[in-house]
Amino acid sequence: MSGPPVAAIGCALAAALLFACASVAQQSAAATVPHGRSLIGSLVRSPRWWAGVAGDGGGYLLQVVALALGSVLVVQPLLVSMLLFALPLSARFSGHRTTRRAWLSAGALTVSLTVFLIVGDPTEGAVDAPWAQWALPLTVVVVVLAAVTVAGLSPRLDAGGRALLLGAAAGGLYGVAVAFTKYVTGLVEHGVGAVAGAWQTYALLAAGAAGVYLQQRAFQVGPLPASLPAITIAEPVVAIVLGTTVLGERLRTSGGGVVVVAAAGVVMVAATIALSREQAPRRDGAGNAGTVSPVTRNT
Repeated sequence: MSGPPVAAIGCALAAALLFACASVAQQSAAATVPHGRSLIGSLVRSPRWWAGVAGDGGGYLLQVVALALGSVLVVQPLLVSMLLFALPLSARFSGHRTTRRAWLSAGALTVSLTVFLIVGDPTEGAVDAPWAQWALPLTVVVVVLAAVTVAGLSPRLDAGGRALLLGAAAGGLYGVAVAFTKYVTGLVEHGVGAVAGAWQTYALLAAGAAGVYLQQRAFQVGPLPASLPAITIAEPVVAIVLGTTVLGERLRTSGGGVVVVAAAGVVMVAATIALSREQAPRRDGAGNAGTVSPVTRNT
């Protein structure tokens, strides 16, 4: 294998490790914030949370380097390995053992998402679609994510269920942000005025900010294996939905490949739900969000 791909693989794995460490730090900080107290106000006073933010920043920088050295199909599947880094880190700092079933579910999720990205091999589309093309698909996505968020805030669900839904909503908003990112970054070369004058810039910022907030809420209410896998699969799913309906992207597969992609999608959803159910009893037994179970601290 040539040098650049090897360097891309190394940067992608290092980014995944930093993302996992950041998730552990942020979730352990968010889980100590009692319900009823300002979540963001408490987090900005937490050195541990800021350490997680720094880890995310380092991870994104390494991700950019990895994408500059290698293809998306090499980098993106490797980033999913953060789940396999996060589980043992979470267990280490929470004092609980990660179960064999949780490991199997995390492995199944990682493999299925990797298969989905590699076999589906989505094409790049246009990046400058007008608002008229965005209006209906974006509205539908936002309404669905709002409904998922409301459901995730319901006190009738257990901790794992709330974390799963809030994590899915956060990941979906990150997917919305991804759909706008390439267009907005392309405006940078035209100056600050071009960036500030584009509605896509504000859509990107709003989706990113809302995603960060919901991610912290997911970390607060439930265990890491419930929220992080949901975030991991919702982001590419929503990005692909918007990419295919608005930007003209397509999955480059047919025949048996379609069946493989569909099967991978089913496994992703099943593995995500299995992880949330595996950890929910532990979290509920711990009492409240301030007392965290092993896998809870991860994100």
